[in-house]
This record gives sequence, C-alpha cells and structure tokens, in this order.
Amino acid sequence: MSNVILEQVSRNFGEFVAVDGVNLRVNEGEFVTLLGPSGCGKTTTLRMVAGLDQNTGGRISIDNEVVSDAARGIFVPSERRRLGMVFQSYAIWPHMTVFDNVAYPLRVRRRPKAEIKDQVLRALRLVEMEGFAERPAPALSGGQQQRVAIARALVFEPKVLLLDEPLSNLDAKLRLQMGDEFRSIQKRLGMTSLYVTHDQSEAMALSDRVVVMDRGSIQQVGSPEDIYRYPANRIVAAFFGTPNLLEATVESCTRIDERRFRLEVVGQGWRGPCEAASGARSGQTVTVMVRPEDVRITPACSEGDADKLTWSGRIAHTIFRGPIRSIVVQTDDSRLNIDAPPFGNYTIGENVTVMVQQRAAWAVV
Repeated sequence: MSNVILEQVSRNFGEFVAVDGVNLRVNEGEFVTLLGPSGCGKTTTLRMVAGLDQNTGGRISIDNEVVSDAARGIFVPSERRRLGMVFQSYAIWPHMTVFDNVAYPLRVRRRPKAEIKDQVLRALRLVEMEGFAERPAPALSGGQQQRVAIARALVFEPKVLLLDEPLSNLDAKLRLQMGDEFRSIQKRLGMTSLYVTHDQSEAMALSDRVVVMDRGSIQQVGSPEDIYRYPANRIVAAFFGTPNLLEATVESCTRIDERRFRLEVVGQGWRGPCEAASGARSGQTVTVMVRPEDVRITPACSEGDADKLTWSGRIAHTIFRGPIRSIVVQTDDSRLNIDAPPFGNYTIGENVTVMVQQRAAWAVV
C-alpha cells in the first residue's frame, strides 16, 4: 500500500488555470474521491497523478517518492509509477479475449507465462469473472466490461488505483451494484484509491473522504457525512442535492464547543437558532442551509418552538417520487424544498407551518 501527496500542485494551459495550488494527502489504503462539476479540475488533477499530464507548479509524490516536481524538473513517466487505471470508456480491446485483455499489462512487462496465467485468473476471481476468461470482449455486457477493466488495473499489483468516472456509462441500477462491488474489492485489498466523479451520491457511498473542487481549487476535504452536513461554504452546500439556502442576519453568537457555534438569526418572516462552524458578528449576513429531508410540515395552527426555525406558508407544488414526495412550500419571501413521507395528505394551496430542528440548520458565514 502507498500514499499519494500533492503539494501546491497547479496546471496552467496558457493563461487558463485548470488546477490552482492543490494540497492533498491520500493515506495508505484510503479511498478518496475528487468531486465537482465539469471543468472544476478534478480529472486534470488525476491525470497529473497518473503522469498523463505534467503539473506546471508544485510537487507530486507516490509512496513517498517524488514523481513530479515542476521547480526541479523531475517527471517520472506514467509507466514507471506503478499505477492501476480505470477509465470512463473502459478501453477494452475488442479483438482480444477477456484473458488477453487482463494479461496485457503483464505481457508488456515480460512476465513469465505461468505467472501471467496465475495473476490473470486471480484478478478475474476478484471481480467474479473467472468463468469468462476465453469469452470475446465484444460479447460482454457493460457491467462485465467494467469488471474486466478493474481486473486489468489490479493484475500487476499497482501501488495506487486511479479511477476516472468508471461507472458513468452504466445504467442506474447496475451503477449502484457495481459501485458497491468495487467498494468491497477495494476494502478487501486495502488498496489506496483516488477516484473522480461528478455524482454526489456515488462519492458519498464509496469514499472514506471526499474532496470537493470548484474552479481548480479545493473547497473542502472531509468524510462524506461532514461534507454533506457541515459544508464549509455556499459552493459546497449548493453542490449536494437541492438544499434550501436562505439569507439571514445574525442577532447573537454563542460558542457550543471547539468546533461549533450557535447563532440566532432572523430572515424575512422567520427567525430562530442554527449552528455554524465559526463565529459571526451581530448584524453579519449569513447563508443558512436547510436540507429538504430535515424539514417537517405541520398544520397551520401548530405553535412554533423556540428551539426550531419556523415558517408559515402554503403548499405550492407536490411530486410523488416513490420513497418520498417532493413538496414546495411558498413562504412570504422564499420557496422551501421539502422531502416528505410519500403517502401523507398534502393539498396544493393548504396553509401549513414548516419547522426545522436547530441541529439540522447549518449557517455558512
């Protein structure tokens, strides 16, 4: 197992800055995902680690060995970095059998035939494809091709596994299944992995840590739960799902512990408490994030609670989505997105009271 360290890594294309001073450490056996919208720099970052692109600033180390240092003119070619790679397209050769596709990295390295056979069959067993060794590659389904690509990446026992949107060509059900299977393989092998995706739910399900990127810079690094529940800024908050992002003014600020503060905030037609990662001055404007699944609807006559954020409004829209019902409540100054139980009695035009627990509201200062 190996680590990956990026120190002030940048990549410029002329005057365009694709990656801007990225600092990141992927620990041994850790699964880290680079997450962000198209054009945020995540794939360029992965390509620089892979040696498919050269950083114009900073330093990259793999297994504590410098493989690229712009200032010192060091650049170790991709084939000498001992990396396994799985691409979005899988890059399966159609004129080869499954066995030959997986064996290719070993044959390039001129390994003995007996070793090649043992290693290939072991890799195919890992992805439950040992019975397909002699099948022509074009006869495989999308999920099977993805397994073959993973087996080929693992067959020569690389130091680090790099994956660039490997599930994006699969349908939704197979994507979920293959994601779970890959996570199981990765944990069983304890292999250091760096993964790229724009899919938030995929990143949440697979990762030990998530790195949210935007415009070439890292916005936040943390566990999936921390990233989702405690975003560092409005960019991170807005990227996950359809959160309600509400402007408010701080009335008071009290420290809860070393990590959190309690803010009393007031918006147009609502007020109440919320938590934040840093203190704020009275009169300062903040953005309060409320996730749709944390909002509760009660009849309009319900009394408010001093320890909750509370709004009055009317149901403007509902959509049945199977496990949930998406509801929009129109308040005096905003529209709140709500994920409610699917079979409740929700009538468009009905006046309601909307409540959110203090701990479920998070302010970005």
